[in-house]
Amino acid sequence: MAGSPFAWIDGQARGRHRAGLVRTLRPRPADSPLLDLASNDYLGLARHPEVTGAAAAAARRWGAGATGSPLVTGTTELHAELERELAGFCGFESALVFSSGYAANLAAVTALAPHGSLVVSDAGNHASLIDGCRLARGTTQVVAHADPDAVRKALGTHKGTAIAVSDSVFSVDGDAAPLAGLAAACRESGAGLVLDDAHGLGVLGDGGRGAARAAGLAGAPDVVVTVTLSKSLGSQGGAVLGPAPVVDHLLNTARTFIFDTGLAPAAAGAALAALRLLRREPERAARARQVAAGLHEALTAEGLAAVAPDAAVVSVRAPSPERAVAWAAGCRAAGLAVGCFRPPSVPDGVSRLRLTARADLTGEQIDRAVRIVSRTR
Repeated sequence: MAGSPFAWIDGQARGRHRAGLVRTLRPRPADSPLLDLASNDYLGLARHPEVTGAAAAAARRWGAGATGSPLVTGTTELHAELERELAGFCGFESALVFSSGYAANLAAVTALAPHGSLVVSDAGNHASLIDGCRLARGTTQVVAHADPDAVRKALGTHKGTAIAVSDSVFSVDGDAAPLAGLAAACRESGAGLVLDDAHGLGVLGDGGRGAARAAGLAGAPDVVVTVTLSKSLGSQGGAVLGPAPVVDHLLNTARTFIFDTGLAPAAAGAALAALRLLRREPERAARARQVAAGLHEALTAEGLAAVAPDAAVVSVRAPSPERAVAWAAGCRAAGLAVGCFRPPSVPDGVSRLRLTARADLTGEQIDRAVRIVSRTR
């Protein structure tokens, strides 16, 4: 790109190649032959006939797209129904649906951290929370991972509006945040707590009602939870759950709600069908946790450095970024899709494979996955 105003991109590309950090898109076919332990379809609902049927029915009734931003034409009666049922299922007063979980996190953090406020953010938080902190008008202080005392100390240095922001289950290693300790630290300073429950909804809590419900924080006036509809519910989109005044504040101020096109009706219909199916079949949540525990036990027995899961994510440490990439490629060649996390995506600099448990995996599939991961290391 010599002579182009974008010529600087060439240097960045060369640097990625030297570091072995080039990302590549791999479009998958409709019927992939790979055993899937890479997606976030924790409950196996993305292809469930009730869920796909509801998506098709919603598209036929409401149209292929939302047709506008939520405050104009992008909210339908179907979206409102999803918000009511999602809030009730998780134990919150109110909910607001967004076009993605990423947009929901940006909205929650930016709208609740005005100028002069403090945002205390866990060092292991997801990129969407980090970006929310960067866009917020308040000051952000990053603290040690999963450390309520570090949160308490940071909040103690500030007088005024403050929130602590954390994943409930961290996406890299699948470890759960100490929610009771975080809530206690926030309450000592009168701060709010914002939790991203993307990896908790559908897996943790009574019948999959989420990590906040499991910790006794659902419906609390000082707790706001964000969720995604694209993991356990097998659809797409996100939502913010919390006290009605907070949700109303987001509706009036959150830029990713006001200026983004609404969630497609098909996604809303699919998420609602998945939520109702989970309510009817709560054992799916326990099964996802059982599969994750079984994967960890079997991988550890093979001598692999697997991290004990608190939800449905099982992480296996790799010795280097290069080995992680080669390991994941070896798994793919052997018929298994796994995630591959390496710097700069992982804040601790430790590369790893990430396996995601699914409630619909059979014992034979679990055994096969463990054999492939062990053989290709």
